[in-house]
Amino acid sequence: MLPDSEVSVCTLLPDVLGTYSDGGNARVLCSRLRWRGIPARQVTCTVDQQPPTSCDIYLLGGGEDTSQLFATEWLRQHPQLCNTLADRSLTLAVCAGMQILGVSMADVHGREHVGVGLLNITTTPRRRRATGEVVSRSAEVGLLTGFENHRGATELGDDVRPLAHVLSGVGNGDGRFGRRATDGVRTDHIIATYMHGPVLARNPALADHILASVTGSSLTEIDLPDQRALRESYLAGSASQTMRGGKRG
Repeated sequence: MLPDSEVSVCTLLPDVLGTYSDGGNARVLCSRLRWRGIPARQVTCTVDQQPPTSCDIYLLGGGEDTSQLFATEWLRQHPQLCNTLADRSLTLAVCAGMQILGVSMADVHGREHVGVGLLNITTTPRRRRATGEVVSRSAEVGLLTGFENHRGATELGDDVRPLAHVLSGVGNGDGRFGRRATDGVRTDHIIATYMHGPVLARNPALADHILASVTGSSLTEIDLPDQRALRESYLAGSASQTMRGGKRG
């Protein structure tokens, strides 16, 4: 894609997966494109619409169990969209959005539900809900910060790599038996995480990594002092929590 070509950003099912303001990720992406003089088009697809299959970026947000199962079935009814998410576009999936793209999910009663199957991951319920700040380190974009609120423990298949390794917080919930805790999933076409915030508002480097992948070009730096100061305050607060023994996993 040429850097001056229009980039289309589609938020899928905001009326179902919109519990934690993850729709803000679309505004972040479009704003950071326009600030660089790159045309951007923001698209919203609700449950009563036929989903577009030609967008460059797709976004899936968080939601509760019932919404999660509904969204899974909706996606399975649109195989052409699923093919696009798997092989052509770049998708950012947050929390429930990540879980539904996996192979299966189990609810609190132990019932297993089939996922969309785009990611080789499985999710089972944790004994306790993970709630609070999480900080992780990505090999590609450095430190990431966000807010997690979930009860899922997500296990990654051998062919799937995590988005980041957790420094403070729970993330995927795999930090047991001396293992290094991870957060999210990273494939060639899908980035997934448990971090809300919205995650791209709190992590501009991740937003620019997505945009650079889609445009195929290096992007000029954007310096927003207020955003930088807020990000530093989140990181400082999480560092203090870890020093007090607040690391979980």
